[in-house]
Amino acid sequence: MSLEALKKAKKVVGTKQVTRAVQQGSVHTVYVAMDADWRVVGPLLELCQLHGVKVERPETMEQLGKACGLQVAAASAGLMKG
Repeated sequence: MSLEALKKAKKVVGTKQVTRAVQQGSVHTVYVAMDADWRVVGPLLELCQLHGVKVERPETMEQLGKACGLQVAAASAGLMKG
């Protein structure tokens, strides 16, 4: 699934919000930028593995933020189920 999917899909953006959504089982795919700080996104990646959530790794936070329709960079985003 490409970043294009984020433009039109129902999503959650931001590591805290995405982490909460993974814990609640409400996302099916999580995007985590390759250049995001590991201390911030490491626990989210581990949580995704634990919950069996698919992870996509775009190159930069800037690309991810832009795909989410933001004017700022984003470390992570998640596609909501349903």
